[in-house]
Amino acid sequence: MGRILIINGSPRAPKSNSKRYAEIFMKYCSAETAYFNLTRRNHRELCEQMEGYTDVLFVFPLYADALPVGFLEFLKVLESCPPARKPVVSILINCGFLEYTQNAIAIEMMRLYCRKNGYRLGSILELGSGEAILGTPFKYVAVRAIKRLARSVARGEYRTIQATMPLSKRLFVWASTVYWTAFGRKFGVSKSQMQTMRIEDGRLPDTPPTGA
Repeated sequence: MGRILIINGSPRAPKSNSKRYAEIFMKYCSAETAYFNLTRRNHRELCEQMEGYTDVLFVFPLYADALPVGFLEFLKVLESCPPARKPVVSILINCGFLEYTQNAIAIEMMRLYCRKNGYRLGSILELGSGEAILGTPFKYVAVRAIKRLARSVARGEYRTIQATMPLSKRLFVWASTVYWTAFGRKFGVSKSQMQTMRIEDGRLPDTPPTGA
C-alpha cells in the first residue's frame, strides 16, 4: 500500500472547509497519510516532500471557475522543481454552487497540467455545495463521497466521483439566501449591502457618502 501526501491549496487553509474535507479523508483512508497547508513560503519544501510518496491529493476550492492563485503559484514551482519519482495526482475540489459540474474547468486545467508535466491523474472528487454541506443534514453525502475517494486512492483503483446536496436549485437558492442574510446581520451588514457590486469604491449603497 502506498503513502499519500495531502496538500491543502485553499487561500485560508488553516480555517478552511478544505481542511475539514482532508481530515475526513485521513480518518477513512487505510494508507499512510501526511497533511500540509500550502503557504507562500513552503512551495519548494512540498515539492521535495513529494519524493517519498506514491500519491499526492490536492484539496482546494473553486475560485472564479478556476484554481486559487496561491495554488497556481505552487504548480509553477512544482513544474520547475519536480520530484524524481512523480506521484499519482488525485484531486478533491469543492465549489459553493449546487452543481458539481461548475468544477469542470478547474479539473480540465489540472488534467492539462498533469499531461504536460508527466503526472498520472488519479481519482477526482467534484463536490458541489461545498461551502455549506458540512453544516447541514446532508453532511453524510460529502462524507460518503470522501470515503469512496479515500478507498480508491489507497487501493490504487482510481475513479471520478461527484456529489452535492440533494436539493432543487430553487430550494438551494432560498436556503443560501436565508443563511447569508442571517450571517451578514451578525456583522451589521444588510441584505441590500451584500447584493451590491459597489465594493471597491469603499462604501456600500446604504452607507451615506462622507460629509452627507
